[in-house]
Amino acid sequence: MIKALSAVVALSVWAGVALAQAPAPSQPIKSQNILNLLPDATTAPGYQQQTNDQRDRVQPGNNAPLWRDAGAGVAGYSSLPDREAGVLIQPRVQYPGSSVTSAGEAWRQVRNDWIIPYGGALLLIILGALLITHVGKGPMKIRGGRSGRKVHRFTAFERSAHWTNAITFCLLAISGIVMAFGKMFLLPVMGSTLFGWLSYALKNVHNFAGPVFAVSLLIVFLTFMRDNMPSKGDLAWLAKGGGFFSGEHVPSGRFNAGEKVIFWGGVFLMGTLVILSGLALDHLLPGIEETRSNMQIASMVHGVSTVLMMTMFALHIYLGTIGVEGAYEGMRHGYVDEAWAKEHHDLWLEDIKAGRIPAERGGSASGSGAAASV
Repeated sequence: MIKALSAVVALSVWAGVALAQAPAPSQPIKSQNILNLLPDATTAPGYQQQTNDQRDRVQPGNNAPLWRDAGAGVAGYSSLPDREAGVLIQPRVQYPGSSVTSAGEAWRQVRNDWIIPYGGALLLIILGALLITHVGKGPMKIRGGRSGRKVHRFTAFERSAHWTNAITFCLLAISGIVMAFGKMFLLPVMGSTLFGWLSYALKNVHNFAGPVFAVSLLIVFLTFMRDNMPSKGDLAWLAKGGGFFSGEHVPSGRFNAGEKVIFWGGVFLMGTLVILSGLALDHLLPGIEETRSNMQIASMVHGVSTVLMMTMFALHIYLGTIGVEGAYEGMRHGYVDEAWAKEHHDLWLEDIKAGRIPAERGGSASGSGAAASV
C-alpha cells in the first residue's frame, strides 16, 4: 500500500515538472467575433450576392447567405424523396389574421391567436346560452298536452342515416375538442402521461370516424334535401324566431326555417368544408399535393368550419332532445304526437290529412286522409 502511494506521488511530481518545462504556444487561441473580422469585406463587389463558400473566405464563420436562402424558401440538398425535403423555412406569406412572416409562423399565429381562443370562446358562449335558456325558460311544452294519436315522421332508413351521422359527429367533436383545447383543461388535471395516451387514442378515433361521417353526411344531405328547400313563410318564421321566446304559433312545413338554416349552413356548407379539409389533412383528397402550405390552409379551414359546425349542431341537438317536448320521439321511434306536429309543423300535418303526402312513409302504406294512429 505504501509503495503504491509513493508511486502515485512520484508520477504527479513528474507530470507537474514536465508541464512547467513545456514551451508556451507562440499564438494563444482567442475567441473571435465574426462582426469584427475583415470589416472592409462589405465593400467588396457583389458582397450581397456571395455564396456561402465565398462569404466564408472573406468572413470566416459568417454563413448569412445560407440562412438567407433558407428563409427565402430555396431548396437545398436532401436525400429524402419528398419534394419539400430540401426547403428548411417556407417563404414569407400573410394568412388572414397573421403578420407577414414565414408560412409556418403565420399558420401558428392564426391557430394560436385566433382559432383556438375565439373558437373555444364561441363554443363556451353557445353552450352557456343553451344552459341559461334551459334553466331560465325550460323546455318548450306541447300546448294542451298530448293527443295520444301518432304521426309517422321518419322512416327507418332516415333514422339510421341520421344516427350514424350523429354518433360519428359526436366522436369527432369530442376527439377534436380534446386535441385542440385539451391541454388547457385536461392536461393540468390528468398529467402529461395520461393525457398523451388519451390524445393518441382519440386521434385514431378521429381518423377512423372521419370517413364514416363523410359518407353518412352525404346520405343525410341527399335524403333530406327535398324537404329542406326554401319555401314561402320561411322568412316570417326566422323573423319571429319560430315563436320560441314569444310563444306565438308560426306555421311551418315538415322542416321549419331554423332547421333549414342548419341543414344548408351546417350540413351542406360547413360539412363540405370539414370533409374536404379533413380528407386533405389525411392525404386522401386527389389533386392536393401534400405540401406544408396546403396542409396549413387545410388545417385553418378545418378548424374554423368545425367550430362553426359544432356551434350549429349544438343548437340542433338541444332543440331535438330536451329543448322541445316530443321532438326526440320522432328520431327515436319514427313517430310523433299529433299535437306536437300540429304545433310545430302544422302545414306538414295538413298535407298528410289532405292526402298530399303519405301518412305512412317508406312504402309501407299509401296516403290516407288522416294521421296514422299507432
